[in-house]
Amino acid sequence: MDKMITLAHGGGGRKTSELINNIFRKHLGNEEFTSDDAAVLEPAAKKIAFTTDGFIVTPWRFPGGNIGKLSLCGTVNDLTCMGAHPKWLSCACVIEEGTPVDDVEEIVRAMAETAIEAGVHIVCGDTKVAGRGQVDHMFITTTGIGELQDGIYPKGSNATRGDAVIVTNDIGRHGCTILLSRDQYGIDADIKSDCAPLWGTVSSLFTITKNLHTIRDATRGGVGTVLYELARESNKGIRIDRSKIPVDPAVAGVCGMLGLDPLYLACEGTMVILAPMDDAGKIVEKLHSGKYSRNAAVIGTVTDDEPGKVFVKTDVGTEMILPEPGGELLPRIC
Repeated sequence: MDKMITLAHGGGGRKTSELINNIFRKHLGNEEFTSDDAAVLEPAAKKIAFTTDGFIVTPWRFPGGNIGKLSLCGTVNDLTCMGAHPKWLSCACVIEEGTPVDDVEEIVRAMAETAIEAGVHIVCGDTKVAGRGQVDHMFITTTGIGELQDGIYPKGSNATRGDAVIVTNDIGRHGCTILLSRDQYGIDADIKSDCAPLWGTVSSLFTITKNLHTIRDATRGGVGTVLYELARESNKGIRIDRSKIPVDPAVAGVCGMLGLDPLYLACEGTMVILAPMDDAGKIVEKLHSGKYSRNAAVIGTVTDDEPGKVFVKTDVGTEMILPEPGGELLPRIC
């Protein structure tokens, strides 16, 4: 196997076969992984959830993960938000000419490890090689299929007056991690991305209640953007209390230095859940016992007042409209 990716690795010949067999099949192979033009699957559910997402991140490796892990978590979590058990994924990779083969293997290995943890099979995919400078190291597109669970129908429009607004963990760590990894500000802080597959976290809640009105992944744009999306989709108002929002002290410190709001920094392992306030206590208690949700908290409520708007109670006790997210959020993560 060559040490660097060349255009020949994308040409469809012997080198393409070597790349697929020596890296992708080696790490991702399972009983449903196919060499044919499409995987043949046997879904058990009457209904499935189906999603796709593209992943571009600079740097491709960051504290707490890399683009391979990110691509698996992002698609698994999108299915999870619909109450669907993630089952199968496809993966399409565009690799830059000149990328070290060891880097490609590191990315694919991370995908394999995350797939095992999430309980999903990668069953088909594609590789292409682009010329130098046409992509940044590697771009990945993953498509996922999940089986919908009976009695669970979370949607953004389901928000109901009196619902608790719950975050499943502290916020803003992924966006802050990527920002510092670019080394533009000379800030040294011990922060790792929260990148994680969350089906296990969310499905554990189904054992205590199926009455989860909304589940939303707070990725690009962070929790603040999600809250505005949900307020508009449901035509409800949302009120949150900044003092109740869990933020890692190191993230808070970086945000203070740079004038950023952690509400608008991306998360890759934190969900926003809307559920009846009567269930909120047991939901948060269950989340506190999970691997990726020990800092879960109720941060606000859904109201009929001021539909489509989000209000925040400040640290000094006053209330203000949460500024709407702008056209370009920083740091740009993809």
